[in-house]
Amino acid sequence: MDYIDIEVLIKLGITGLLGLIIGLEREIKKKPLGLKTSLVISIVSCLLTIVSIESAYIVTGSTSGVNIQMDPLRLAAQIISGIGFLGAGVILRRGNDSISGLTTAAIIWGAAGIGIAVGAGFYIEAIAGALLIIISVEFIPFIMTLIGPKQLKERDIALTLTVENKEQVKNIIEEIKKLKISVQKLRIQDVEDGKHLIKLNIGVSYKLELTDLYDIVSKLDGVKKVDIESLH
Repeated sequence: MDYIDIEVLIKLGITGLLGLIIGLEREIKKKPLGLKTSLVISIVSCLLTIVSIESAYIVTGSTSGVNIQMDPLRLAAQIISGIGFLGAGVILRRGNDSISGLTTAAIIWGAAGIGIAVGAGFYIEAIAGALLIIISVEFIPFIMTLIGPKQLKERDIALTLTVENKEQVKNIIEEIKKLKISVQKLRIQDVEDGKHLIKLNIGVSYKLELTDLYDIVSKLDGVKKVDIESLH
């Protein structure tokens, strides 16, 4: 096995390891991009980059003596645009009009970039990029919950309350505001059987568990049913 073959294996091995690290982060959080997807994206991106570079060198170094000008990264340039359909597939719009999956879509794009960087021989840059991606999505948000502004110390919650009496709606909303819960969006809806729905998007401290929030709002006078969903 010659030097080129060994170098190709090293590149694929490095990009596989970096893809594994990125995939693990998403897998732990139960996101659409898991280990297998991340590995496939990074390894294939690396492989296509290697093929693109090597094929350009082979053609320009042919025995015909013709100096053909080719872009050695012509295939790699198409990876970034082509990976977009995978990113679009993980961006979801929920019933409460919130958008999820943007971070996962960005990480898909990032995994492809890591593979291209390794395939082009930028090992240190690729390793640094992978580490910065993990730091950006894991440690920076945690730090912001400790020292950042109030908005970054809160998580978004979709809260739906079922109320029987219309007269109690106003009192319930006022009681929720007294709990130092920031109300970002409010919707009141009449439903069948004379009941009323109060739909709120609220911001609560990360220190407040969903079970504790449920216990608090379920004890409010007039609340018959509670539905809580974390938007993160």
